[in-house]
Amino acid sequence: MTDDGVRDDGVMARLDSLVDRAFEPLRGQPQADRAAAGLSNLSDYGLIWVLLALIKARRAGPVRRRTVVALGAAGFSSLALSRVAKQAVERQRPEAHLDANVRTPSSSSFPSGHTLAAFTTAVVLPETEAGTVAAATFAAAVAASRVHLRAHHPTDVIGGAVMGSLLGLILRPVVRLIAPGTATRRGGRRGVQGMENGGVWLERI
Repeated sequence: MTDDGVRDDGVMARLDSLVDRAFEPLRGQPQADRAAAGLSNLSDYGLIWVLLALIKARRAGPVRRRTVVALGAAGFSSLALSRVAKQAVERQRPEAHLDANVRTPSSSSFPSGHTLAAFTTAVVLPETEAGTVAAATFAAAVAASRVHLRAHHPTDVIGGAVMGSLLGLILRPVVRLIAPGTATRRGGRRGVQGMENGGVWLERI
């Protein structure tokens, strides 16, 4: 057994080793290290999502209500799930954490809290498919940054991504029910749209 609670020849250990070796050529390269640190810091305590929410909620109305509900639901639920999982698993962090200008992690390693929160918010916060794709791409970049920095084992990040995505899928219809979003004209944000001749289209996201 390793200190991480998995067998040396187990699937998790082999996957961790394989992915970690793939990242190794990039470690120590200033641009890659700075990019990883920047992504990690932007996602720390949900900073990037709060900034995005402030931009989306700059005007009163349905968009602001949905944004506040979505951000709150994603933030609190992902934090709670992460803490419960970390206490249950209690996996040790990788020993050789990359020397970078990021907050030193102190909690147990599984799952990656940054990744879990990023994927939960990426699924819940955006109202459009394009927005969801952009947010999910950023969440994936955050996940990669945590592996690059050796803040987590790769399987911690994979677990965080899966858990966060599933949590987001559970929360999204709840958020839509509480705060439906906004009704706009054709070509704008998706919602309930009045058309000529009295027709009404309902577009769901």
